[in-house]
Amino acid sequence: MSSDLQGRTAVVFGVANKRSIAWSIAQGLHAAGMKLAITYQNERLEQEARDLILSLPGAQGFMCDVSKDEDIERLFATLQQRYGKLHAVVHSVAYAPAEELKGDFVNTTREGFRVAHDVSVYSLIAVSRAAVPLMEDGGSIITMTYYGAEKVVPHYNVMAVAKAALECTVRYLSYDLGKKKIRVNAISAGPIKTLAARGISGLGDMLRSHAERAPLGRNVEVAEVGSTGVFLASDASSGITGEVIYVDCGYNIMGF
Repeated sequence: MSSDLQGRTAVVFGVANKRSIAWSIAQGLHAAGMKLAITYQNERLEQEARDLILSLPGAQGFMCDVSKDEDIERLFATLQQRYGKLHAVVHSVAYAPAEELKGDFVNTTREGFRVAHDVSVYSLIAVSRAAVPLMEDGGSIITMTYYGAEKVVPHYNVMAVAKAALECTVRYLSYDLGKKKIRVNAISAGPIKTLAARGISGLGDMLRSHAERAPLGRNVEVAEVGSTGVFLASDASSGITGEVIYVDCGYNIMGF
């Protein structure tokens, strides 16, 4: 099976800056020959996103807030008109209010819980539903998770619970969409200094612990996560769906 993606089309959600995982995946998909639609959340993020998008010849930028159904509907209507078909969706979107990622989990607020699950989990369902009519040839939906969904990572708090829900969502979507030849998988990356990760209290401790305990003795590089995204978008992963793929230098296998 080939990882050549020449002539296929992908939409990538979650490009915030040049350090984001979504951007690394977008670069890899572009290098493999895909036509790209890259979204940014709002006008505040538009300039930096557009500067990045312009560096990928042929890529197009679109504004879309995944917490708004009308934005998703408008985006996919535009994508259908412009591209006709989609072959891959990259969902690299997660958010919880900053105050929810500090202190004790028991103090999680009702609103913080709602927001974390709406943006980080429900958006995958909403985006997948909108993408299905365009994925008439089948394809791949890829989202991003983290080991905190399985084991306690201090200060990850409500985001850990949202990631656990996201992983379950991946399995249910893979069941629903398999009959349409659409695969749904999650990449569980080790900690990386992205814009989103910097909101987590104790990130430095997470990075040090990860490098000390991982079998490869280091932290994962964002380009390695990007390469895995390309693999999951390609026919090389045609038999994989409903899975969590770890790209964490082996950290998840360790007991202590």
